[in-house]
Amino acid sequence: MNLYPAFGLLLVDDEPSFLRSLSIALERSGGINHLHRCEDSRQVMDILARENIGLVTLDLTMPHLSGETLLRQIVEEHPDVGVIVISGLNQVETAVDCIKHGAFDYFVKTDEQSRLIEGIKRAIRLQELRQENQELRRRFLNDTLEHPEAFADIVTDDKGMRSVFQYLESVAPSGQPLLISGESGVGKELIARAAHDLSGRPGPLVCVNAAGLDDGVFADTLFGHERGAFTGADRPRAGMVEQAADGTLFLDEIGDLSPASQVKLLRLLQEGEYYPLGSDRPKRARARIVVATHHDLEARQREGDFRKDLYYRLRTHQVWIPPLRRRHGDIPLLLDHFLAEAADELGKPRPTYPPELPILLANHPFPGNVRELRAMAYDAMSVHRSRTLSMEVFRRAIDPGRTAPEPSEACVERHVFTPNEPLPTLHEVADLLVREAMRRAEGNQSIASRLLGISQPALSKRLKKLREAGSEPL
Repeated sequence: MNLYPAFGLLLVDDEPSFLRSLSIALERSGGINHLHRCEDSRQVMDILARENIGLVTLDLTMPHLSGETLLRQIVEEHPDVGVIVISGLNQVETAVDCIKHGAFDYFVKTDEQSRLIEGIKRAIRLQELRQENQELRRRFLNDTLEHPEAFADIVTDDKGMRSVFQYLESVAPSGQPLLISGESGVGKELIARAAHDLSGRPGPLVCVNAAGLDDGVFADTLFGHERGAFTGADRPRAGMVEQAADGTLFLDEIGDLSPASQVKLLRLLQEGEYYPLGSDRPKRARARIVVATHHDLEARQREGDFRKDLYYRLRTHQVWIPPLRRRHGDIPLLLDHFLAEAADELGKPRPTYPPELPILLANHPFPGNVRELRAMAYDAMSVHRSRTLSMEVFRRAIDPGRTAPEPSEACVERHVFTPNEPLPTLHEVADLLVREAMRRAEGNQSIASRLLGISQPALSKRLKKLREAGSEPL
């Protein structure tokens, strides 16, 4: 797996050959290249004070300062730094004593190197999780965002979304996969872009929509191919993994991958390497993997439609984006944003809209989420002619079976202030207002009462009088 830890790994041993072989093994087998090497134990504490070190591998038997002495100093002065002891002696009592004094693990140099590498990987993952938990706790307690500019393209004032932003800031330095889940249209790609911006990775963000890709196309898209790999492959082509080197590879709609493609993705995540089509030489992946889906992957893996091992690999870091129907406060903000965006794009002045429009939209479940609201706003702006935006486009979008309204009794009755006719009484005007409010609210008394600025019991009383007089409010 390509870990790319957010901190440095300090290798301490007085044998240069062992340091060199361990460094090569970590880079080849784990993709871990943020390494520091130290042959003189007297320099260890200075390195820890100067560098961002999260994990130390420590030899016990060294000249000047022994490993046991250093272990005590590190635990006392740098308690957040993990320590793995690597000794030439296979002594149970010494191992137990090191664990008691704060070592994370104990290995013998004669152990298989793969076992040592896996132990270091495991320690890196736990150190990252501990750092992320500490950072997340600090951000939640202080309710802070250190990089709000990374979320500038996401229009929201929702507390749930702010919690998502705080979590993303905490896990951004990690090289582990990030799983973004949420319904279609909630803005998962915007979240992926924010995660990439926060990571500070020098490489690009490369996006791939996995929906509808069969196994061959998926492999060619991600891994590329060599010349002659298949008919028509007259030149080599770099895959998206290579194009996203030192950056982020975003795989959208990951829940739609075929079983064969799931196996290929799992190998990429586990081994950190891949084979271009037609090649027998592996390439090292240097991109962080971010995936998104509108499916419930936990349910799909229980049903056997998604590999369990891949699911647990992907969910190391996970965020869920709440749907728009749970973010009512964001509807006016998004409406203003999309109307302004559409007006600028269409070269029209920015419109005003009736105050009851946000109320109408707040009562719509928005199955298409933010994407649906954006489509409504652009459609309304495309047919907008007057100063005030018409609600009819929004009503038709909410109720596709709705036809263009005929002039209603309420519309006709509003034209009563003419020079040749007497003015209506106050009671008649009140009746007209009630009818119009009920028409605009489509029969919803709660909305109509808010439009009129009266209580719902008062409106119900008025409606009862209208019915008793034989006049329907709609």
